[in-house]
Amino acid sequence: MFQKLFSRGKADTNGRSTGDQNAPLIDLRNVVKAYETPVGDFIALKGIDLTVDYGEFVAVIGKSGSGKTTLVNMITGIDRPTSGEVIVGGKPIHNLSEGAMAEWRGRNVGIIFQFFQLLPMLTNVENVMLPMDFAGTFNGQKSWRDRSLDLLDQVEIKEHAFKLPSEISGGQQQRVAIARSLANDPPILVADEPTGNLDQKTAEKVFQIFENAVASGKTIFMVTHDRDLARRVNR
Repeated sequence: MFQKLFSRGKADTNGRSTGDQNAPLIDLRNVVKAYETPVGDFIALKGIDLTVDYGEFVAVIGKSGSGKTTLVNMITGIDRPTSGEVIVGGKPIHNLSEGAMAEWRGRNVGIIFQFFQLLPMLTNVENVMLPMDFAGTFNGQKSWRDRSLDLLDQVEIKEHAFKLPSEISGGQQQRVAIARSLANDPPILVADEPTGNLDQKTAEKVFQIFENAVASGKTIFMVTHDRDLARRVNR
């Protein structure tokens, strides 16, 4: 599963980061994130050092408010550190402009959220096509559609490709969201509580999709409250 669709995550003509695969894929160096509040700065991350290698499946667990989502936001470039460095695929992403950051993220990182974040007015296949449209990858609309259908087939949801997200279950929506995260064949998948809104059986199926992706060379960084799932990752 996934072998024909997903590669190791080296640079290519679609603009994905190369990096030195002898170096970490993700490298956070003394990262601090402070948020301003009426009563002073709130330190969400305090001097975080973190490395994640190519092909690793890493889980982060912790109490609510401990900084897990903030850490995800540093790795994905959704937010920027107050100080410190965030280097992904050899690129110091904390120095990128907003436009360059959006382009880099679209090609290099697939993000999976707890509440799916599918656009309700688009069909499921159109939701998967959207990142390719945004990033200009895979040579136009027919290729986008064909690839999107392949991805939906891989996550066993192809029969619902032309329905709206509201017409399928939460677990099925999460499968669509996973397919969307893989649309541009990014080397990194970042999942923030991806099974937190799912029943145990559906969560297990989603986790198996992640395991298959890692077996095909993807790197996954997952935030979870599920300690049983966390025990099954590399680190």
